[in-house]
Amino acid sequence: MSIDINITVIDRQGEEHNIQVPTDMNLNLMEICKGYELPVEGVCGGMAMCASCQVYILSTEHFGERNEDEQAMLDEAYFVQENSRLGCQIPITPKLEGLKVALAPEEP
Repeated sequence: MSIDINITVIDRQGEEHNIQVPTDMNLNLMEICKGYELPVEGVCGGMAMCASCQVYILSTEHFGERNEDEQAMLDEAYFVQENSRLGCQIPITPKLEGLKVALAPEEP
């Protein structure tokens, strides 16, 4: 049985996109954004080897822990903030209900 959750993504123009996301498809936030044609590149294919899927977590209860690969990539990325995460490292689970993120600016 699929459980759909609601996620809000704010694009780079400030427009909010309210998205219903299935939790039973083993997807991550980067894949969801790409599926909804939001401007997230995901150049490395979700391997935490680029920062083209960087987002800012706006709902503090959903921040979660960065893994070592994600932290290493963010240490080299542009526009990193305390609430930065790589979308490819955020698996979609029911506990993300109500997640709100903003896309980070594109790299210069």
